[in-house]
Amino acid sequence: MQGVTDEAGGPATTPLVEEAVKKAAVAWVAVGDGPARALWCLPVDGTLYVVSGPGEQSAPGLAEATTAAVTLRGDHGGQIVTWPATVTRIAPGSDEWATVAPQVATKRLNAPGGAADLVARWADECALNRLTPAGEPLAAGPTLPDDSLAAPPRPTPAARQVRKPFRLHRVRRR
Repeated sequence: MQGVTDEAGGPATTPLVEEAVKKAAVAWVAVGDGPARALWCLPVDGTLYVVSGPGEQSAPGLAEATTAAVTLRGDHGGQIVTWPATVTRIAPGSDEWATVAPQVATKRLNAPGGAADLVARWADECALNRLTPAGEPLAAGPTLPDDSLAAPPRPTPAARQVRKPFRLHRVRRR
């Protein structure tokens, strides 16, 4: 299987990245030094499309970014590859927008309204970004980290101290 080539004729991706992109439904995208965020995506022709903005998923900095690191999982849920991506914001009204936005809208789960309404709202309020593989994987196979990479939860105003459960009768300890 041949890898995708860039404009200069050099390899822009590898077969591992190509296969992982084809099967992607969720990607962990890190912009700059920020933490990776799990984002739903749609694979189309070797690239991933991600929608972010009001009423959609939160992806701080992605709409303005030019590069990102994308991590994809394998069939059993574990990380199999992390690759550098070129981020391109798709402009509403462009030919690519007219082709891709309706495809992404039909795959959007639990969307309020129809696909046409969703595309119109995205054009006004949201960003549709294309993540294109841009080079050799940053981590794959033997270069994958051995530790879990689990990060402590980020602070949130939604967290509060949990009260002790109510007991109607005293419970004796033995």
